Amino acid sequence: MALIAKIVMGLIALLMALAFFLVPIIKLKSPALVIVVLIGVAMMVYDFIEVVRSKDD
Repeated sequence: MALIAKIVMGLIALLMALAFFLVPIIKLKSPALVIVVLIGVAMMVYDFIEVVRSKDD
């Protein structure tokens, strides 16, 4: 049950972060900002995968 909770809460957090970052990207249209946000999103996805794969202590 804890694994399902981790997955659901992680996906909700990822979607909320993407929605938050999408507004400045659309309004500012700066290539540098897009690159920085994509790096941050990639780091979030990597962390999400690592948390889901880790064992519960």
